[in-house]
Parts: sequence; structure tokens; C-alpha cells
Amino acid sequence: MSRHQAYRNYDYENDLDEYEGAGYSDDEEELSPEDRAQMDAGTAQVRAALGAESSKVTTQQIQEALWHYYYDVDKSVAYLRTKFITPSNKKKGSASKGEMSPQHVSFAGFFSDMPWLNIPKARETVFIEPPRIQGGLLGGASTTGKVSKLQALAAARKKKADNQRSEEKQVHEATQKLGSPSTGPRQTESAKENIRPPTVVPERKTGFESIATPNTSRRIESESAEVGDQAEGRFDTATDRPGNFHIPISPSSVAAPFETAAPSPFAKALLSSVHSSTTSAQKHFPFPYTNLTTSVADAFAAPSPDDVVLKAQSQASSKKLATNTTKKKAESGAKGDEATDGVKSLKIDDTPLPKSKNIDVLKEFDKAKSKKTASFVVVGHVDAGKSTLMGRLLLDLDVVDQRTIQKYRKEAESIGKSSFALAWVLDQRSEERSRGVTIDIATNKFETETTSFTILDAPGHRDFIPNMIAGASQADFAILVVDATTGAFEAGLKGQTREHSLLIRSMGVSRVIVAVNKLDTVGWSQERFDEISQQVSGFLSATGFQLKNVSFIPVSGLHGDNIVKRSTDAAASWYNGKTLIEELESSEPMARALHKPLRLTISEVYRSTQSPVTVSGRIDAGSLQAGDALLVQPSGEKAYVKSLELDQEPVEWAVAGQNVVIHLSNIDPIHVRVGDIICDTKQPIACIDTFTVKVLAFDILMPMQVDVHRGRLHAAGQILEIPALLDKTKGTVLKKKPKIVKPASIARVVVKMATKVPLEAGQRVVLRNGGETVAAGLLE
Repeated sequence: MSRHQAYRNYDYENDLDEYEGAGYSDDEEELSPEDRAQMDAGTAQVRAALGAESSKVTTQQIQEALWHYYYDVDKSVAYLRTKFITPSNKKKGSASKGEMSPQHVSFAGFFSDMPWLNIPKARETVFIEPPRIQGGLLGGASTTGKVSKLQALAAARKKKADNQRSEEKQVHEATQKLGSPSTGPRQTESAKENIRPPTVVPERKTGFESIATPNTSRRIESESAEVGDQAEGRFDTATDRPGNFHIPISPSSVAAPFETAAPSPFAKALLSSVHSSTTSAQKHFPFPYTNLTTSVADAFAAPSPDDVVLKAQSQASSKKLATNTTKKKAESGAKGDEATDGVKSLKIDDTPLPKSKNIDVLKEFDKAKSKKTASFVVVGHVDAGKSTLMGRLLLDLDVVDQRTIQKYRKEAESIGKSSFALAWVLDQRSEERSRGVTIDIATNKFETETTSFTILDAPGHRDFIPNMIAGASQADFAILVVDATTGAFEAGLKGQTREHSLLIRSMGVSRVIVAVNKLDTVGWSQERFDEISQQVSGFLSATGFQLKNVSFIPVSGLHGDNIVKRSTDAAASWYNGKTLIEELESSEPMARALHKPLRLTISEVYRSTQSPVTVSGRIDAGSLQAGDALLVQPSGEKAYVKSLELDQEPVEWAVAGQNVVIHLSNIDPIHVRVGDIICDTKQPIACIDTFTVKVLAFDILMPMQVDVHRGRLHAAGQILEIPALLDKTKGTVLKKKPKIVKPASIARVVVKMATKVPLEAGQRVVLRNGGETVAAGLLE
């Protein structure tokens, strides 16, 4: 059974019922016969193990326990006894108390049975007062022996501070005696407002009674005596316990005591007596350095002696350094002035190396009266004989000598391609010769009595359509080569012959010469020639060419019939029209945009002996001369024309329509690429990433990814939207914002580029997708 037949017979309803749970009930699963037998045996064993207590549980409870414990009788018996036969009493007790409020349990009671509370007195921690540091400097030399400079300086400052304080105290006491006759000193209202009220420590018993020592009480008593005569409640040596005193502190002498939080219940439980219910008094443990005398505090108020000494040393060393620096500057003053003058004299020369002669190029062009220039592109299906036809044309015009052709013929015979000798005149690359196909645009030049022609031999293979587009963008007219052999013409009509015709028309080429090649292989049949002419005329007319601009010539590229000379074969005597070279001479090139700003599309970038950056291309508009300043877009870099070459000869100027070689200066090669635009610095071309184009659709168009081709430029883009569908003849809007555009329709589309590219209104672009040309048109 095939796979499709199996899918056709697939029962979806059955799988859906299983997915939705059909066939499964909410009742308990039925046991298999093996499980049922094992369950009955396990039930009997459990009842035997429980004995008289088996009456307290039901059979369902026993089976549930066996099912849960995977028929383990011991675990099931233990579970039944714990759960149903002898349940826990704690649960019952708590349930019987039900509505009673929970009894409050203190933290001390919670930790009453903890072993770490029963600590002997001998092992309890005794807090010993840290030794008070002596006044003066920290560290230094000892008190005995020779006194250091630092100690002497500190002692002098201390003595000076003590004398100053004693004088201030005497003045203050004299002022108070004069102000009030009473024995006790009075305070002013402002002083009373600034004095903090005395803080009295409440008398409480604490758990530290056994820890406190007489030394602590004596220290507190001595400190309170130093505060003033207003202190009350001195300690008795017999009763110097911390819980039996309060200290009124004078606000004028010391700061307020540290305020500590009450001990937590956990701390009470750990540190208090187990059976003691009294709360501990709040204790204050000031830092040992907070009650230093003012003399000691003043010793550290100002910069230390070490800082003073170090500062003096640094000042002395800086003076020496400044003196040495001044001397060195005086010695090297002359040299420094010379170097400074040299740097100031350096200037960047912004002027171009080559200077323009400011020639009136258009006037010189009119005076020259040189031959007219024209460029034509040779297109057609692959293996139609395009390169061979052009090689024969150059050979008959003596542009290539017979000796060169003989050389090419020998080389071609060595690889089994003797008929490719004429094609090798244009196909110079080794890859092209080995494969037998043209890959890139091949250029060559020849002259007649009236015109100087440039050949642009385009590749016919569909993989090299971008190169063909680049060649068609430089051409004034085209030669469409058609293979007349049986079957080859029909294949080409379905292949690149039709696509090439669409592309050259889209690039603005209006004049086409159709060369019916290889007609000698069919005996110069006039019927075959007429048949081909009719079919080609039909699709050229549908493409947009006017038949008056289309010519048909029967030729033989291999033998040279009707190319430069008429055919001498009697079978071809029926043709009396023009030869190929005559048709070329009668073709008029396109009008030149001489008065527009300079626009040149770079076709090649290479290094030459005259310049590290040499470019070649066809001037689309404007003119230029040696020494001109140019702008390369999209890099935005400025360059200068060092020299010009036209037909391999140096020239001073060039105009639109000419294929010129430019040697640039003052620009880095990384800023110049194939496809870039060279333009005038005063009227540069804009770099944009979004543009609107009026296109003729060759395939279905919709918002999609496309490749944008303009000459050598090839960049990725995307059709964002299709604003309108237009009428072919009138150009009016037929439909706004269509979803798709059918083939052979004209539409206005908006294209978004991945990067900014140099484009302007009036330029022709081609849109391709997936290796196929989908549309072409003009920028608006």
C-alpha cells in the first residue's frame, strides 16, 4: 500500500477519541486476573498478621494499602496500625482542646532545657576593660632615653595648647564672678537652650551583676568627677554594682551616651539566668577612645609632624628640580626655538597636485570635429556565436592580424576547440577559453571612415546576467545574435534571447540589429531566415521596440559572410541588403548629455604605472579634464584627475559618451570600487536608501526581496509597497495600492535598500529575484 493510500484510510476519529480520553471512565480501574489473585492473597496475609485487630479495618482499606505499597504485606500492616488501629494521641489531644486559645510560651521557657545555659560561674565570660592608650603620638621612640624631634615638637605643641586653655578658663571664671554675686555659677538663657538635659540611667538589675568588676565602677566614678562638681551619686566601694547607680552627665563636658537597643528575647534566653524573671537594664559601653582628654585630641587635630617634615622635604626637592629645569631650558633655548619655528612653518597643502588648465571642454569638442563615437553591446543566447562573430569582424577590419588568429587556432586545437580561435580575440581570460563561454564584458575598439566604435561583448549564460546588464547600460544600440540551426533558435527564443531583449529595452536601447548567424549550416535557406525574422519581430515588437529600428542580416561568423564583405556563396544571392558594418555605420548613437553635471560609472579599478588608482568607464553625462577635482560616491572621498586616456592615448579632456581611463591621485584605493559613481564636487549625486521607481513587470511583483542592478552596481533591496498600478499609454493611476502586479503591467513601487547607494531621478534600474529578471524601469 502506498503512503498516500495509508493516509487516506487513516482513522482520525479513533485517535481523537483516545486523545480526548474516550473509553476511560472516572471509576476505579479494574484489576487484571493476575493482580486480583495477588490482591486476594495479600489481603488474607494482612488479616492473618493483624490477628484480632483485623476487625478494625475494612477490606477496601487493606487493598488500598496493598496497592499503594505494591503488595508489600509488612509495610501495609505497619501503615494500617498507624493509621486506623492505633492512631497518634497528639492529634486527639489537640483536637480535644479545639476551641482553647494556645498557651503563650516565652523564649526563655522554650530554651529552658538547653544544656548550654547550665554554665558554671568559673566558665562565665568576664569583660575586662581594654587598656587605655597613653596621650601623645602613636608609636615613635620610647619615653626613656633621647627625645626625638617629633616627640619634642609634639610636647611643645601640647604645652602651648595647655597654657592657652588655662588662660581661657581663668578669663571665663572671672567673668562669671563679676556677673553674679551668688556662689553657684549661673547660665544664660542661650546657654541653657544649647545644653542637653542630663541623662539618667534607670536602676535595673541585669544579668551582668556577676560579671561587673570594681574597676568598672571606679573608672566611671573618676570620669564623672572629671566632668564637674555637678555630678551626683558617687559609688561606694562596697556596693559598686552596675545596677545600683545613675550618672548625671554634664552636657558641657562630654557628648551624649551611646543609645543601644533593648536585648532581644533570644539574647535574654541565652545570657540571663534560667529561673530569673527580671529584665536586664540597658547598658552603655562607650569606645575606649571617646573619652580622651582634649590635649590628646588636639594632638591629632592639626597635620602630624611626619606630614610637616615630608612637606618641607618635598618643597626643598621641588625647588632644586625647578632650578635644574631652568638651567636646562636656558641651555637648550636656541634649539627649542628652532624646532618650534619649524613646526609652525609646517602647513598642509590642500591644493591638488595636478593643476587644471580650465579648458572650455565643450568649445574644444566642437572645434575638434572628430569622428562620432558609438558603443554597441552584443547579446544573445549562449553558444549563438557572438564572440566568434565579433572576432571575424575585427579580423576583416584588420584590427587583428592573421598571424594572431593562427596563434589562437593552434592553442585552441591543442585543447580540442579549433573553432574557438576567432572567439579568443575577445575572450582573453583563461577560464573563458577553457569553458568556451564569455563570463565578463569583453571590450574592443575599431574605427570606420565616419565612426569610432566600442564593442561590448556580453555573456550569454544566465549565470552572468549582471555582467550583461552592465554592458547594456553603456551601449547606444545592440546586436542581437540568433542561432539559425535547427532547434537552437527555438531553444534560444525560450532562453536568453527573450530575456536579453527585455533587458536592453529596459536599459534604454532602442536600436537593434538582428544577426541571423550560422545560416550557412542550413544552406542559406531564405525560408528559415524569413521564419526567424517573423518570430523575432513579433516578440521585439511586444517588448517595446519599433520595427523601423530593427534590422535583420543573414551572416556567417565563422566564414565572414555579410559581415564586412558580401557573401560569395550562390545560395546566399537572394539577400541584397546591407552588411553588418554598413548597418552599424548607419546607426545613430544616443544624444549626449554634455551640459549636465559629470556622471561616470566605474567599470574597472586597477593599479597602473601612472597612478595607484586607475579607473575606467563610460561618461554618462558632463565632461572632465586633467586636474579637475572629483567626488567618488558613495564613499564621499575627494580625488583629482592626474591624467586621462582615450583609446590608449593621453588626452586633456573627455565628454559624455566616451569610454575613458582616468588616473586618480590623492585618494586611497579602498574608497574606490566597481559600480561607484564619479561626479562633480559642486553638484554631487545623492546617496539614498529608499526610492520610488516606475517599472514594467516581467513577472509577478509583490512586497519581496529583490536585487537592484544599475550598470555595474549590484545591491540588495526590498519592495516595501506598491502605491499604484498605472496605465501603459496614458500613465494614469488605474488602481491604488494593489497587492500584486501581474506580468506586462506597469506599476509604481517603493524600494528600500540595505545600504545607501548613489541614485538619482531618471536613471534606469533592473530588479531581479532568484536569478530571474522581474521588473525594470526609471527612477522618479
